[in-house]
Amino acid sequence: MGFADQRFNVNLSILFTELPLLERPAAAAAAGFTAVELWWPWVDSPTPEQSELDALKKAIEDAGVQLTGLNFYAGQLPGPDRGALSIPGEESEKFRANIDVAIAFAQSLGCTTFNALYGNRVEGVDPAEQDALALENLVLAAEAVGRIGGTVLIEALNQPESPKCPLVSAPKAIEIVDKVNEATGLGNAKFLMDLYHLSMNGEDLPSVIEQYAAKTGHVQIADNPGRGAPGTGSLPLEELLDQLKKAGYDGWVGLEYKAGDRPSAEAFGWLPREARAAR
Repeated sequence: MGFADQRFNVNLSILFTELPLLERPAAAAAAGFTAVELWWPWVDSPTPEQSELDALKKAIEDAGVQLTGLNFYAGQLPGPDRGALSIPGEESEKFRANIDVAIAFAQSLGCTTFNALYGNRVEGVDPAEQDALALENLVLAAEAVGRIGGTVLIEALNQPESPKCPLVSAPKAIEIVDKVNEATGLGNAKFLMDLYHLSMNGEDLPSVIEQYAAKTGHVQIADNPGRGAPGTGSLPLEELLDQLKKAGYDGWVGLEYKAGDRPSAEAFGWLPREARAAR
């Protein structure tokens, strides 16, 4: 097995960011990839002008790549925010306003997988109130995504880099996945297993894979320390992905790492070019 047996996509919100958004899909294609994923690209607007949506759709189509994952609106990302759906007031309303817009855009490109980032704790707000709001919004999202046969992902972040986020362990994210599925009866909430975040938390990655592979809807990778490409740190990513595959995971593996002080096109030397195209 090994890296050549995986299906990789490139996250265009962390790689190729030295280029304007509309040039990134073609850059990923030029590097040999045929699938991409995105954080919500319009950090200031959950409902951008249709012309902006159309321009990005055209860039993706013209590049000949497949969109395989999209984040719902999550506030300033990258930046101080870690999601919007548990934040009372304006941010929660923005998340709700974004649901149908994000789904329509993604569906127009054949994408049915959506990451719903939970959000930080807010000073002066009861955590129980935030959790109730989060569940309400996640149920809305799961039901809307369910109408197109799609999946909502719940991601665990890491405590050192996201100290105000309550979802900083695999078990906590799985708890939310189970609550959403129990509330909707749809079973379309899944775990986003980001091996970098989990390793930053000091979690036992082989154990996490063993316990939660069946509830995992997407995997993302970066090496640790440094959040760089595989081989720049000490994580045994090839072995971990092999274990995931043996445990039954056959989905996408998102490349969500930093290129460092070089152009993104030079950050894929660890992966033979013939292994970059989706199979």
